[in-house]
This record gives sequence, C-alpha cells and structure tokens, in this order.
Amino acid sequence: MSSAMLVLAPSRAALVATVCELLVPGCARVGAEVYVDALLARMPAGARDDALAAFEALEGPAAGGRTELAQHSLTPEFQLVRALACEAFYSDFVAPGAAGPGAWQEIDFSPPLAARLDKDWSYLGVTE
Repeated sequence: MSSAMLVLAPSRAALVATVCELLVPGCARVGAEVYVDALLARMPAGARDDALAAFEALEGPAAGGRTELAQHSLTPEFQLVRALACEAFYSDFVAPGAAGPGAWQEIDFSPPLAARLDKDWSYLGVTE
C-alpha cells in the first residue's frame, strides 16, 4: 500500500490484513489494514489498545485458517475484529495503491445516489 501506517508496525499490519481477509473475503484486495490503521489512530488510547489486543488474540487461530478462527466466533475479540473488517470492506474503502474494486461494485450496490458519491477518505487521514 502507498499509505504510510500511522499505528500498525509492518508485522501487525500483516496480521490485520490476514485476519480481515479470513473474516471478510475481499479485504486484502481493498487494503482493509489501511482503513483499520486509520481508525486505530483516531481512537482513544484504551480503545486502541483493546482493538490491537483483539487482533493479537486471534493471531494463533488465524494461522490455523478460517475453520480454526471460526471456533473463536463467540469471543469479544472476534466480534470486535469482525466489525472492523466488515466496516473496512463494506464502506467501499479502497486504499491508495490497492487493486480494488471496492465492495459496492462486487455486490452490485449501485442505486443512483450511491453511484454519484465521490468517496473522500481524507477525514481518516488516508489520501493518495
């Protein structure tokens, strides 16, 4: 990705990317880790630490793949990480330099008003 990470070290960005893709296929294509990083940078310190800990708690299960990760689906960590992955993908975010396309094209979400939107992620600090 061309966006510089604000919070995530490279190894943590890779973990976020892996876990997000396992939970919401397509996240890798849109650079969901860039979106999650931007959210983390804007969270209060305690919430950010909790979110980072949630990803770290799922590191081992994620290494085992989708089936092993699913065994943790009722944990608070899984629920938090899943919410972040869903938001990253279904908000139609595509990180600068990511392959895309975004979720809206994939799911054919194109009502007239949505089709005219000019998506601007600068409020998250993500720019070209």
